[in-house]
Amino acid sequence: MKRRDLMAAAVAAPALSLVATGARAQVAGLTDTTLVLGQSAPFSGAAEQLGLQFHLGAQLFFEQVNNKGGINGRRIELRRLDDGYEPDRCVANTKQFISEGVFALFGYIGTPTSVVALPLATQAKVPFVAPFTGAESLRDPFNRYAIHVRASYFDETAAIVRQLTLVGIKRISVFYQNDAYGKAGLEGVTRALKAANLAPASTGTVERNTVDVAEAIKSIMAGNPEAIVQISAYKSCAAFIRASRKAGYAGNLYNVSFVGTQALLDELGKDARGVAVSQVMPFPYSPVTALSGEYLAAVRAKQGRAPNYSGIEGFVAAKVFCEALTRAGRGVSRESFITALETLRNVDLGGFPIDFGPNDHTGSKFVELTLLTEDGRIRR
Repeated sequence: MKRRDLMAAAVAAPALSLVATGARAQVAGLTDTTLVLGQSAPFSGAAEQLGLQFHLGAQLFFEQVNNKGGINGRRIELRRLDDGYEPDRCVANTKQFISEGVFALFGYIGTPTSVVALPLATQAKVPFVAPFTGAESLRDPFNRYAIHVRASYFDETAAIVRQLTLVGIKRISVFYQNDAYGKAGLEGVTRALKAANLAPASTGTVERNTVDVAEAIKSIMAGNPEAIVQISAYKSCAAFIRASRKAGYAGNLYNVSFVGTQALLDELGKDARGVAVSQVMPFPYSPVTALSGEYLAAVRAKQGRAPNYSGIEGFVAAKVFCEALTRAGRGVSRESFITALETLRNVDLGGFPIDFGPNDHTGSKFVELTLLTEDGRIRR
């Protein structure tokens, strides 16, 4: 190589290094003015309201933050891709986000999608923040890159079983979605019943994204249940509730939070009377807490929006993310963001406490039971 070529190569090397460094910064989802998040969720199909409402709730908080100049001078950009609540589509979306270089994956909806996405996030060392699922398999064993804002399905099903057994109900059956989500809920109910020296009276399943519940009705009613715990999405749960009432069942029907309370209420109409749902977020329909009031004010500032539990979960997830990001400072990296989040010890978000730690990435164990009414209300 000629001398002038060697000199040109030597001069070019630092420039190439700077380009590569810039590329790495972009891959991390971070620029001087923007931080990019990626959300794969159902924005169509049988579970679309869960994805849409969570996304809208998160955007309410991020927009407030951005209007004030962002966090440490960076605006938050939440990109979304539709997975239809199907794992294979979620895998493709997640790979796309990682290749595009988002800073973190945020607000994934559901267990079957999250369980295939988390290993990809872990391998790439990308934070997986606030998935809308309570599955224990995403929490145990501990994973540094998995960050949960909500209580687990074990917490929810334990609260439901405790409520039922306290009033003397022992024959408890389980209707569940035949996938990772449904099986996680079934395991939670079974564990809670075992602690009371009981077992499910009967079980029945439905396939994800379908409403074919006829066989489930037959198998569950054969157990003569006094109460039925439902672990599925809102359309299939609504179909089961209607079919069970037509079959003459007059007992208790309980759902975990993932069902999508408002979506279930909208699906059922007058048939909602007496259906219970466990909740992992503050009541979003009145300012019973400062956090509820903050969410309601943000909703009311947007014409055409209505409050709901899925929305406030997105709002709370965004608030937690921004609190950790603020603590991480201007020089934030993915790793320092996680370390900063672990300093959120016994933090009150306004009547909703969160508590993270170096070996505990589940920020809340809050659960309360609500009751749906035939006139479209939700009672605490």
